[in-house]
Amino acid sequence: MILPRDSIRTRLIALAALLTGVALVGGYLAIAAILEDFITGRFDAETEAVADALIAGATIDAEGRLAAGPGPADPRFQMPLSGWFWQLTQDGQVMAKSPSLFDNVLNPPEADFQGGPGLGPAEEPLRVARHAFTLPDSASALAVTVTAPRAEIDAAMARLRRPLAVSLAVLGLALAAASVLQVVAGLQSLDRLGRDLRRIRSGQAEALPLPAVAELRPVAAEINALLEQNRAVLARAREHVGNLAHSLKTPLAALDNALPSEHPGHGLIARMDRQIGWHLRRARSSAAPRLLGQRTPVAPVIQDILLVLGGPIRDSGLRAEIRADADPAFAGERQDLEEMIGNLVENAVKWAKDRVRITVLLQGDQLRILIEDDGPGMSDEDHARALTRGARLDETGPPGTGLGLAIVADLAALHGGALVLEGSDLGGLCAGLRLPAAAPPVARRG
Repeated sequence: MILPRDSIRTRLIALAALLTGVALVGGYLAIAAILEDFITGRFDAETEAVADALIAGATIDAEGRLAAGPGPADPRFQMPLSGWFWQLTQDGQVMAKSPSLFDNVLNPPEADFQGGPGLGPAEEPLRVARHAFTLPDSASALAVTVTAPRAEIDAAMARLRRPLAVSLAVLGLALAAASVLQVVAGLQSLDRLGRDLRRIRSGQAEALPLPAVAELRPVAAEINALLEQNRAVLARAREHVGNLAHSLKTPLAALDNALPSEHPGHGLIARMDRQIGWHLRRARSSAAPRLLGQRTPVAPVIQDILLVLGGPIRDSGLRAEIRADADPAFAGERQDLEEMIGNLVENAVKWAKDRVRITVLLQGDQLRILIEDDGPGMSDEDHARALTRGARLDETGPPGTGLGLAIVADLAALHGGALVLEGSDLGGLCAGLRLPAAAPPVARRG
């Protein structure tokens, strides 16, 4: 799985990998330094032990010359040019030396030091210990020098560095896997919150359950409060719209009744009534964003609309057919769905000759509702014009406001859908609604 660069998971994993890498590199360097101190300390201890033994065995002969006691038993001091060397000096002159030096001598600095750098006969790097000492009956400057090859120290370090690096690399992989698991487990609550939000958007739930994680509970509570406020605002807006409709339509109706039947003002009043109806419906649709968490079954809405229009359908001798997938549902409010389907079915009933067909299709997360009739239909050029406010393509047809299709188109767009007009195989118009479908309800565990 490839994570986007702006993902929280990507950032947390990358930060954990960076910090783990820095810690492992620092740990490697620190452990390597400690091991090097330990190994060099062991070599220094060996050279110091040899130096102490040589000092203890050294004597001054009858002629006042420095004489060495028994040499070290370590065979490395016998091996030619092995880097393990010793020598005794008196007043700067070499009086005794290890067989490994052959005819060579060591030239260490005059100062005393332990574990200092030096060079052997073949310019090989050495680790040198040199100490000045005194013996009874001698005023000469005596010194002992013991060396160990630096190559052996480096080889011992190399043998330790490889397993150390492998061990830390394995530890790094384990820590990286643990970081990934920690990030995935830690963000599961956010994934669960996202799924709960999608259930609200699809109409499966009306509110978020409180998360088990304390940090997300305030977020869920604020979202639930926002949803509730959204519902309250829409309810108040619709109440105001209803009051406004009543306050405007009642005086218009009284004025219409007061005018003589032949008065030309009736047409103006009818036009005002149509415009008020349009703007009030538009205000109701856009008074607040679409409510989340709504689920409206489509079949009962269609049945109720056909029941209301039963009189005109019977009077016109029409046959209404319904074809629907199993239990389709609209992710929105029933009132909006009634508004859209009612306008389209009413329009089809007005223009149909014999048949009206309603088809409901469920296509993934989309709902398609097709309302068709066998009326005169319209040309392709008239489809777009028919969605214009107040447009009526045939003024001699059945009475209407010319606002129905425009209202349906606006409502569908408000829900993220669309209204498409096209020809029907029945011979008339096919009005196709594309709307968001609501997912089936999820049974909650008790």
